[in-house]
Amino acid sequence: MELSFIPKSTSCILFLFLLSCTCFISTDGYDILDPNGNITIKWDIISWTPDGYVAVVTMNNFQQYRHIATPGWSLGWTWAKKEIIWSMMGGEATEQGDCSKFKGTPPHCCKKNPTIVDLLPGTPSNQQVANCCKGGVLSSWAQDQANAVSSFQVSVGRAGTTNKTVKVPKNFTLKAPGPGYTCSPAKIVKPSLFIQADKRRVTQALMTWNVTCTYSQFLAHKGPTCCVSLSSFYNDTIVPCPTCACNCQGNSSQTGTCVNGNTPHLASVVSGNNNLAPLVQCTSHMCPVRIHWHVKLNYVEYWRVKVTITNFNYVKNYSDWNMVVQHPNFDNVTQLFSFNYKSLTPYENINDTAMLWGVKFYNDFLSQAGSLGNVQSEILFKKDKSTFTFDKGWAFPQRIYFNGDNCVMPPPDAYPWLPNAGSRREVSLLSLVMSSLAALVFHAYV
Repeated sequence: MELSFIPKSTSCILFLFLLSCTCFISTDGYDILDPNGNITIKWDIISWTPDGYVAVVTMNNFQQYRHIATPGWSLGWTWAKKEIIWSMMGGEATEQGDCSKFKGTPPHCCKKNPTIVDLLPGTPSNQQVANCCKGGVLSSWAQDQANAVSSFQVSVGRAGTTNKTVKVPKNFTLKAPGPGYTCSPAKIVKPSLFIQADKRRVTQALMTWNVTCTYSQFLAHKGPTCCVSLSSFYNDTIVPCPTCACNCQGNSSQTGTCVNGNTPHLASVVSGNNNLAPLVQCTSHMCPVRIHWHVKLNYVEYWRVKVTITNFNYVKNYSDWNMVVQHPNFDNVTQLFSFNYKSLTPYENINDTAMLWGVKFYNDFLSQAGSLGNVQSEILFKKDKSTFTFDKGWAFPQRIYFNGDNCVMPPPDAYPWLPNAGSRREVSLLSLVMSSLAALVFHAYV
């Protein structure tokens, strides 16, 4: 139905506003900075047994900057028939289930819907397979491809013994360690090929199917998990994280939401928290992690930024953390002083996105909240005279991710402005849209 009373210009603004809103409430797995990122689970049947088969299950993390940290992944599915797991290597089922119908040595797992976890480092070699036993930790593809893969071997019984009688499992789930991933149905694909150690022979799986799992921040967390604050040498204003960016402080009856850093019994409060939920320091933003971007120095041909990551979570540290920053001057980075750097090009030829992470054994570990709960580095950019400016917030990032989650940015009209910008600031697009919507509602009811 056409709304004839709405002017075309206002309709356009309304459409853009509603479109932008949908970008924030979408729960699908599409990531604009990593459009092809996913975790692919490959199930290769490598031999038949009298009542089933032996398969190698491999998880490849093709996400550029999203990894799975300790306590690691857990993979689940539902059997299509009455299959059981006789034995496993490189992984184990969390529950055995009811195996009372079997005489002699019972199966490893008799559950209709088993959940599998990785074995821990130090597992005896006779229980290992290649790429197993990392405690479920999966590196991101850009950080460490060699450790972005995990495998286990499973011997399945009471299953088919030919390609025509085997039924693929259903309802795959992946937790890392909580929710966030949505997995596709299993799809039978061309059998995998395996190059032998001598590289002179190639073998082939008897049957292969793939499952693709994609991540959604909105499914993983009830709210944001990080925020961004800003400052600059040319303005005394420090722009903090937006108030209630991740949560709001509860009233006195809501205990456990946050802890004052100066409380005398802080250690006992932290040690008594056994939940996976964050126990954060009481702040106006209530985020577990804050990233501060400070425009530090201006040279003739260069400019310099200091980046500080602070952990406000008292019960969690971040190993192998990473950060993704989108800024137009990343097409001309001169030097990073204590972070690793990799250019990401989600838009093909547009080089404005960078992935940063800590140096191994130096600052790749972000400790729990406290005096050691921060890491920092400085970035030196070379100026492009055709685009460089300190005006209108150009020196600040457009988007920041921490460990794969989008951080809350301050509103653009709050950015530190140049002293000569005057007291009058330009009206933001959001203000124009909201004003137009208010006028639209007013006229609709007049």
